Amino acid sequence: MKKFLVLYRASQSGFEQMMKSTPEQQQAGMQAWMTWMTEAKASLVDGGAPLAKAVKVMKGGDVTASPNDLGGYSILQGESKEAVAASLKNHPHFLMPDGWIEVVEIMPVPGM
Repeated sequence: MKKFLVLYRASQSGFEQMMKSTPEQQQAGMQAWMTWMTEAKASLVDGGAPLAKAVKVMKGGDVTASPNDLGGYSILQGESKEAVAASLKNHPHFLMPDGWIEVVEIMPVPGM
């Protein structure tokens, strides 16, 4: 089976809206994630984690703030990125306003 990096993305306004959710809404969201992780157990390599904002490092070492649209990641295994994508159609990340998911194959390192 191949491994895939699953990236959870959303617009800045989507992240801002989610930050304003009530404790009850946050709890319901976490329960949806726990349910998904249980259901995806056979293909779930790493449940991942939320991601904080990034910095951009330039050649020479200059560092600047880099607003990004990444909210988190998981690692799944499957036959193809299309198969993994199909398994994500009812994912709880889609509760996020303007949310979308990207699936990227993790390529093997040659010679390792």
